[in-house]
Amino acid sequence: MRTILNIIWLVLSGFWMFLGYLAAGVVLCILILTIPWGIASFRIGLFALWPFGRTIVEKRTSGVGSFLGNVVWVILAGWWLAIGHILTGVAMCLTIIGIPLGIASFKLVPVSLMPLGKEIVRTDDAHALVRH
Repeated sequence: MRTILNIIWLVLSGFWMFLGYLAAGVVLCILILTIPWGIASFRIGLFALWPFGRTIVEKRTSGVGSFLGNVVWVILAGWWLAIGHILTGVAMCLTIIGIPLGIASFKLVPVSLMPLGKEIVRTDDAHALVRH
């Protein structure tokens, strides 16, 4: 089921959102000082390309640096990408088949706003992390 959802997601929104993250990452990498944000953009972009079967978890070692980095991220690129996820989610929720995909798009809004201090893991691994 994950594969089917990922393929539908890829066609309807994943590819376009990935291009948005890719564009943000390229611009941020060109501006030498913002390379860490560019790398985060590429990482989250790959997650936005194929999200089902993976999830976002908080890094236990992240601290004030991640918070301050996220503030810069929101100013530079995060709010544009969050708007993209919101508009995509609303458009997908217009059909009954698209509702699960719209919900998935809405779930990507927080990570599009604050990607630093987060880690992408397989869903099965995230359940194992919670148990320990």
